[in-house]
Amino acid sequence: PDVSKMQAFSPVDDKFELRRLGQADFASLYLPQWSHALCSERKELDILGMAAYDLNTFDKTTGEPKLIGLAACSMDCEDMWQIGIDILPEYRGLKLAPALTSRLSGEIFKCGKIPFYCASWANIPSVRNAAASGFRPAWTELSTLPIPETV
Repeated sequence: PDVSKMQAFSPVDDKFELRRLGQADFASLYLPQWSHALCSERKELDILGMAAYDLNTFDKTTGEPKLIGLAACSMDCEDMWQIGIDILPEYRGLKLAPALTSRLSGEIFKCGKIPFYCASWANIPSVRNAAASGFRPAWTELSTLPIPETV
């Protein structure tokens, strides 16, 4: 990311709390709603995370505040950690994504690593989050499909 553009976003409401998570905290979070942040097929690469909790809504099982957003990073190579993020649909649009992404980026830098963020250009909300969090395009990928020949 462009460090000069990174901001310490805060959630728009003080009813939300952000917490730093480590690998031990991820065990119960390999669920479909967190599939962009964590990868159950490569759990050993999921290193660090930032989570958002709604302090006014509680998990029925644990009694803890409800987890509503999760940004986590995977150690895709030794020096660069990739960020993925998920926000529950009913909490989108509250600036939780850039709050989590930018704070996780800062935590990654503290570990001596470089954060990076991948998004399909078709996923406009994700691209906007990347830009709001200080990330700029560094490379692009192009996927193609063969065009069937017609006779």
